[in-house]
Amino acid sequence: MSSLHVFVCLLGLVVLCHSQCFFEELEVKDPNNPPKGCVDKDGELHDFDSAWVRDCMDCSCTSEGLSCCTKIPDANTVDVPEECELVVNEKACSVKVVMKSDNEKECSPV
Repeated sequence: MSSLHVFVCLLGLVVLCHSQCFFEELEVKDPNNPPKGCVDKDGELHDFDSAWVRDCMDCSCTSEGLSCCTKIPDANTVDVPEECELVVNEKACSVKVVMKSDNEKECSPV
């Protein structure tokens, strides 16, 4: 059972390492009227030191700017054993590695 825990932890690290992120520096257009937060791609204002999830993206706003990282790795960048496949659930913003022969059975390390 401990080898399964190690595998799950390693998968978590792979997901983190293969996350795609971006950072948008805060733009101060008028020094007399500084921004009160960050504006996301939908035009919504978020307060400084706030965090939220939208479209499977973990985002945060600081006085430096807006940063977001996807919670779902690109399937082409994750190494998965040949007998397994990566299954993405975009509604739940989750991924799991399952057997190709039975997608209900999670892959276990060799």
